[in-house]
Amino acid sequence: MKRIEINIPGKKYPVFLGKNTFTNLLKIIKQEKLNENIFLVVDNKVFEFYRKTIFRFFNSLTKKKHCLVIDVSEKNKSYKTLNEIYSALIDNHFGRDTLIVSIGGGITGDIAGFAAATFTRGVQYINIPTTLLSMVDSSVGGKTGINFGNTKNIIGSFYQPKFVLIDTAFLKTLPKDEIVCGLGEIVKYGFLIDDDYLNYVKNNLTKIKKLESRLLEETIETCVNFKAGVVKKDEFEESGLRKILNLGHTFAHAIEVEQKHKIKHGQAVIAGLSCALHLSNKLNLLSDKKLEKYLSLIIMFIDDIKIEKYNTSKLYEIMRRDKKNKVDKIKFVLLSNAGNNLIDLEASKEDVFYALNNGLQYFVK
Repeated sequence: MKRIEINIPGKKYPVFLGKNTFTNLLKIIKQEKLNENIFLVVDNKVFEFYRKTIFRFFNSLTKKKHCLVIDVSEKNKSYKTLNEIYSALIDNHFGRDTLIVSIGGGITGDIAGFAAATFTRGVQYINIPTTLLSMVDSSVGGKTGINFGNTKNIIGSFYQPKFVLIDTAFLKTLPKDEIVCGLGEIVKYGFLIDDDYLNYVKNNLTKIKKLESRLLEETIETCVNFKAGVVKKDEFEESGLRKILNLGHTFAHAIEVEQKHKIKHGQAVIAGLSCALHLSNKLNLLSDKKLEKYLSLIIMFIDDIKIEKYNTSKLYEIMRRDKKNKVDKIKFVLLSNAGNNLIDLEASKEDVFYALNNGLQYFVK
């Protein structure tokens, strides 16, 4: 089991990475001297597959404990689900000496983390991601929150966990489309790191998709370390550095909403990256040669992502509501080369339409 340190000033915490690490959960809680009044928030799909494993841990607890299973979806990433958590905490007499443990994907972690940030003005929290996407991205960095109406993640907080426990054994029951979602974020990190790592991802994509153990752990570790380095320098997105992590996401969030969440987040990220590449090229930031090279990786997902007929004008209007915008101007993260990313760029409506139509052409049914 590897230990990766997330060195955020004043909020240092570890990420434990390996296979079958969940069996060490209680031991780590005791080693880290955390509260042992434990409130579990568990994704219902995870609970279905790992009921015995979760209850083995639950039954080993000797202090106050409760397990809440939540129905996880973008639709339920809402105040209604948050209210379920608050109500269960209060009804079962939990207080400030609580440790909330999230077991699930990114949605579970976001909701449970936000509950931890706000219940009695903040209780201890640990994150156990069970999807590839949450392992490589959302479990680290402290972003928590819920959707409101048709706007993603518009209500939330920055709240760091006490530790993150990544157990790759959870991935064995993950559906194919969820593996693709994780690969979407991995590809994003390729564009953020450099051409060498992007080529590594491309050359090993099939093996990673098959969850080859060594490559899988190496990939997760690389993504976690890169994100940790960014968050360390810009935890609250104040300097602007952390914004690079949103590469492709301005497009992706709009695609998710416009498609009524029939396409998953990680799949939308791949489509969003395609749009971002086309917009970078349209604005003369990315050469035609680089565009062709980078799109050859995106096109490897052509059979994994299917987008229904879309409304370009509606996509644009949804993008205008993005929380990263300023003065009603859409702000983009674009690139001139893998590892050379530019933030807060603006584009004309016509150029955004161009990027949407060209970027989504590969995935339309």
